[in-house]
Amino acid sequence: MNYQNLLKQVNEYVLAYYKTHADPRLVYHDKQHTENMVNRAIEIANHYQVNDRDYFVVVAAGWFHDTGYMVDIANHEEESAKIADTYLKNIGVTEEDIADIKGCIMATRMPQSPLSLLEKIICDADLYHLGTDDFFDTDKLMRKETETLHHNEIKKTDWWRKSIAFLSAHQYHTDYCQVLLNSTKEKNIQEIKNKLAKADAKAAAEKAAEIKTQPTLITQAPVKKGKEKEDKEKQEEPKKGIETMFRISSANHQRLSDMADNKAHIMITVNSIILSAIISLVLRRLSENQFLIIPTFILLSISLLAITFSILATRPSIPKGEFTREDVDTKNVNLLFFGNFYKMSLEEYTYGMEKMMDDRDFLYGSLIKDVYAQGVVLGKKYRLLRIAYNIFMFGLITSVLAFIVFSAFFADKPIL
Repeated sequence: MNYQNLLKQVNEYVLAYYKTHADPRLVYHDKQHTENMVNRAIEIANHYQVNDRDYFVVVAAGWFHDTGYMVDIANHEEESAKIADTYLKNIGVTEEDIADIKGCIMATRMPQSPLSLLEKIICDADLYHLGTDDFFDTDKLMRKETETLHHNEIKKTDWWRKSIAFLSAHQYHTDYCQVLLNSTKEKNIQEIKNKLAKADAKAAAEKAAEIKTQPTLITQAPVKKGKEKEDKEKQEEPKKGIETMFRISSANHQRLSDMADNKAHIMITVNSIILSAIISLVLRRLSENQFLIIPTFILLSISLLAITFSILATRPSIPKGEFTREDVDTKNVNLLFFGNFYKMSLEEYTYGMEKMMDDRDFLYGSLIKDVYAQGVVLGKKYRLLRIAYNIFMFGLITSVLAFIVFSAFFADKPIL
């Protein structure tokens, strides 16, 4: 059976179905959600290297799994299975394959209870976003859709409590998603809890402020607690900004370093080809064409110089790789660069890292040194690369002009 062709038909059918049955109220369970879910199902299925038949079952179930929302929202899994059953029979899919596809669709019903690997893949693909940084965007869409469908506005704090309960109760079923997504899901839970705590503290502070006639410890305590949390968050905001700044700076420097290495590689490759051509083709014929001697040696010199400066731009320079405990205690070593510790024992390196992690000034100082050192190396690389490119550009022009001049005026005259 040609599963690839069948899958193409399923894809086209479901996309057309969304066009003709789109419900504007479904801002989360829309075509985009289905496409995202299918991509995640493909990702997980590829990880487990399922065969062509199982791949078809998983991806087809992904395409059909939410089509029932446009028929009956309350029983959308059953309706999705019916839509899949009707269409798949029409295009010649076997009963066994259809049964497995319907089983995968029904496995996404809450609470999820998948049995086979294919059902586990489809369930994890459906809720993949819970363990990603996109969770909060999708959560807003889900809240908006729920409000629209039930004609009822939901308070943020009530929604956050439901989200915490849902995320805490949820578990990924495949080992792949557990390893990949659980840590981010826990981070998302903690972030919602922080938002909820902040909102509750703010509400308590406002309530306490209204009851000015009863300044008891009970009414004052929430205000103090809320203020402490607010002050703490204000202190954490610049810290996050600083960490983001270091992370972006380091990433930008790494990207520029990669670009410099690529430019040097291009220069080395081009000039190596030129040198090979000169050595293999031109030098052996110079005795017959003496007028080409000077232009040839000009080009040869230019290529050698360009390669030399390109190699210098990429040649690594590694420090001695050692430090002392005195260096650590006086904060005179950057432990974030491997060149400063690669000869040290794990015990000494651990000592230094623990000292640095316990000292905010030492930590940020090391980050500053690391970013600065990257900048110095980058400056040297690009300076040498600029010299190499200038030599190549102006040297190539000079060489071409020399070939033209000597060919025009000295072709019939001996040079030596």
